[in-house]
Amino acid sequence: MSAYAKSAGAATLKRLRQSRGWSLADAARMIIDTAHRLGQPLDSTAASVQRTVARWESPTAPLLPSERYQLLLVHTYARTRDGQYHIGPGSDTAEALDALAYLGESERRLTELRALLVRTATDSGAGLLALLGPATQDALTAALADSDRVDERLLAAMNSAVADVNAHVGSVPFVRLQLLLAPVVESCRRLLAAGVPTPVAPGLRSVAARAYTLAGRMAFEMRDDSASRGLYAEATAAAGSLAPWQRAVVHMSHALVTLYSTQGLNGARTLVDAAVRDARTGDSQTVRARAHALQAEIAARSGSERHAQAALSLAAYDLDAPRDDDPSASSFTPGHLRGFEGVCELYVGDPVKAHDVFAGSAAALTAPREQVQRAIVTTDQALARIRLDEPQAAAELLHDCVDAASSTGGRVVMQRLRQARRELRPWRSESFVADLDDHLLDAI
Repeated sequence: MSAYAKSAGAATLKRLRQSRGWSLADAARMIIDTAHRLGQPLDSTAASVQRTVARWESPTAPLLPSERYQLLLVHTYARTRDGQYHIGPGSDTAEALDALAYLGESERRLTELRALLVRTATDSGAGLLALLGPATQDALTAALADSDRVDERLLAAMNSAVADVNAHVGSVPFVRLQLLLAPVVESCRRLLAAGVPTPVAPGLRSVAARAYTLAGRMAFEMRDDSASRGLYAEATAAAGSLAPWQRAVVHMSHALVTLYSTQGLNGARTLVDAAVRDARTGDSQTVRARAHALQAEIAARSGSERHAQAALSLAAYDLDAPRDDDPSASSFTPGHLRGFEGVCELYVGDPVKAHDVFAGSAAALTAPREQVQRAIVTTDQALARIRLDEPQAAAELLHDCVDAASSTGGRVVMQRLRQARRELRPWRSESFVADLDDHLLDAI
């Protein structure tokens, strides 16, 4: 980390403190109060904490706060002067996290801190309002009373809140994310029903399509299939007049939910084919690659090796294309594609290749947002191990998947775990299977 970056981080922390009218002693007292509120009282004296704060802000040799102080610092700035939580873009919290980044903290640790803040906000009942902030809350309230007051700034804030919720998939349980998302879903419904000025109507439909799609995924994960179907119907309607790649995103998410919540492949195949048609005429290479990869999985599950390999080749081609101007903010990496390649090998290929591909995919999926996908891939890797007559090694892999399923509440991970446990039945009298069962009971 350069000296300039560290200096910028120190200056940011000093500016934040002064913007609240706090002296160094005031900041120390606030941090001590936060520690008590979080149930983590500090052993240090106020004078010692004050000296620590001063070292963070040093213009010549600033220090990165320790992990414990980072937690206390961001929670201190997460509360506004009236005691409400504000952790979204433009907040003091966001600036504090930026300062920690300048001082050298890793993106992984910053993501963990954001996730902890979301958990705290949902514990306090702040929910989505913590992501929007006071000014946007006021603007949304005014717009709900008079839809003619909807403007681009409000839509950008709502879109950012949806993206924020989506970014916490894998690090925050689905039940909390569902609570966070519910207010913006209902706001979109009310604004679409009321009608908004023509210039902002496409932007509102875009936000609504994203919010409904994510909410449909959340309802599925929470095992409410009826609500999920309704939300996907709303998402499809909202995306009907949007860009083809945006329609494809809705179809793909709906296809995955359909694949894991209904019997047979026909419903999922129809949605995937629609996604591919839209993706091929759209402007997003990322979406096109993902659509072809999902088409390959459906083909493999149907037993069609040739079609599966053809779709995988198209996905790889799409992924190699330049994506500098890609309009989609979604992520689809070679690590994700390897997961699909492994599924194809598992169903219509070689389990040895499947295992190795899954292992490579799991190793690449390290970001917090990718933990659910990593757990799914690792469970599939265990299935490959079982088919290679290595049940004990498979059981060892499944222990990590149990922890992931427990922390996120992921339905697909649980389905994969059940499938793998069924395939371990021939070894049910073995101690390694009994250990796995004990872990499942304790965690889930």
